[in-house]
Amino acid sequence: MAKENRHTVYKAMIRPLTMMGVERRLFFLALLLGAATFNLFYSLLAGVLMFAIVYAFARICAEVDTQMLPILLRSFVSRPRYDAARRGPAHHEAEPARR
Repeated sequence: MAKENRHTVYKAMIRPLTMMGVERRLFFLALLLGAATFNLFYSLLAGVLMFAIVYAFARICAEVDTQMLPILLRSFVSRPRYDAARRGPAHHEAEPARR
C-alpha cells in the first residue's frame, strides 16, 4: 500500500487579504475615490459619501463571490474570443420591387 503524503496548510495562507471585509485593493480604491471626491468638491460629506458607496458595493460583491470584481475588471482588458458555433448577424439588402 502506498504511503499517504500529508501537507499542513495554514488558514492564513489561503485566506484572502481583506480590510473591513473587503479585498484590500478595493478598499484602497474606495479610499482614493473618496479622497479625490473630497479634493474635487472641497466637501467632507461628498468624500465620505463616495467612500461609503464604493465600499458598500465592494462589500456586497465580496459577500456574493470574492472573485466577482477581479474577474469583472479583467474582462474589460481582455478581448472577446472567436466562437465558431455562434452565428453573426445576417446582412440582407432588400431589392426594389419590380413593376
